[in-house]
Amino acid sequence: MSSVLLIGNGAREHAMAETLVRSATRPRLYAFMKANNPGISSLSQDILLGSYKDLKAITDFARSAKVDFALVGPEGPLNEGVVDALREAGIPAVGPTKDLARLETSKSFTRNLVEKYGIPGNPRYRVFTSPEGLEHFLAELDEIVIKPDGLTGGKGVLVQGDHFQTREEALAYCRQILEAHNSMIVEEKLEGEEFSLQCFCDGKTVVATPAVQDHKRRFVDDRGPNTGGMGSYSCEDHLLPFLTEQDVADGLAITRQVAEAISRETGSLYKGIMYGGFIVTKSGVKLLEYNARLGDPEAMNILPLMKSDFVELCRAIIDGTLDRFPICFEQKATVCKYIVPKGYGLPKNHPDASSTAARITVGDAGAARLYYSSVDQRPDGLYMSTSRAIGVVGIAATLAGAEAVAECAANAVKGPVDHRPDIGTATLIGRRINHMKRVRGQ
Repeated sequence: MSSVLLIGNGAREHAMAETLVRSATRPRLYAFMKANNPGISSLSQDILLGSYKDLKAITDFARSAKVDFALVGPEGPLNEGVVDALREAGIPAVGPTKDLARLETSKSFTRNLVEKYGIPGNPRYRVFTSPEGLEHFLAELDEIVIKPDGLTGGKGVLVQGDHFQTREEALAYCRQILEAHNSMIVEEKLEGEEFSLQCFCDGKTVVATPAVQDHKRRFVDDRGPNTGGMGSYSCEDHLLPFLTEQDVADGLAITRQVAEAISRETGSLYKGIMYGGFIVTKSGVKLLEYNARLGDPEAMNILPLMKSDFVELCRAIIDGTLDRFPICFEQKATVCKYIVPKGYGLPKNHPDASSTAARITVGDAGAARLYYSSVDQRPDGLYMSTSRAIGVVGIAATLAGAEAVAECAANAVKGPVDHRPDIGTATLIGRRINHMKRVRGQ
């Protein structure tokens, strides 16, 4: 019997924990979390709460539990160097070292890597460490995207038309960002439809999982501020309604070239997840960014469909034998909808802002899977924090069926909560299809 350490405490990690314990190897699960996720705790032999910066506490816990390997969920511990610390303690991990995690933690590193090795997918971009040359480059672009260089929790990107309207506003934002960050990236704004392609990588072999589309906007019809992700969906054919097989193949080809390039650049093999955020444009598939871990919510779309043994998959990544490991997923559709406090993403002075830290109840969720995120199990019930609370996932033979299961479960959660009922619906997806037809000129 094997023992596994899971690092992380969100809904993504709850889905990871569920998939690990489903393994035929019947592993003992241990979890290091910064807050007590009741879903993960219920599946674990033992847990330890602490800071992801406390690498000694993590490695001591891993040693005491005699774990065979660790699996890292969020980007924070990767940025702190948890994989390096575990490796020094003689414990292998699924997740990149701090140096390799720059694929996510430094947007300029990734853009420059792709350019240096002649990999397709980059938009027009420039990295700035000072305001010098900013005005000139901004004037060259039709529309503008501004990205701070570093981790921003999925909420730091500023897009013309959404966050600002004019080049003068863009310049002001750029100056503000450079006061808080050492560098930033200015890019051309791309038009098209985005998709997430999460891949497993052992440093040499890269294997894709089903394509997923995330919805970051807070409110129905993609209105409101960007969030960590309000939900996502995947289809039974493992494509998306606006994607072609070639689109996915192009995204996978970019990721495979990036895996080879980062190994050549650093001299180390990338072992973990390479999650590419791509956009299909009139000139083909372009790279938006990479994450060095599974997505949240996108992990909840793919892991419940995995027919392969997750523990053995992790071992194949660590051992470098992914080329000999068959990875299979059920041919089913999934829809994930996040239950959030009504005040999530709203200004502090908004009337609904007080909905955070409130008690909620979970009724009959039917056939849906429930994955706990930022919740606190107290003696008198379940309480939310200021962030996303529960990911509800519907799984069915069709997208319509999966959406119905997820919507029913979302409505079973009572309290001052909200969710996006439009995720996975024919109306919203129809708009995506029509948008992509216009972009392709069809």
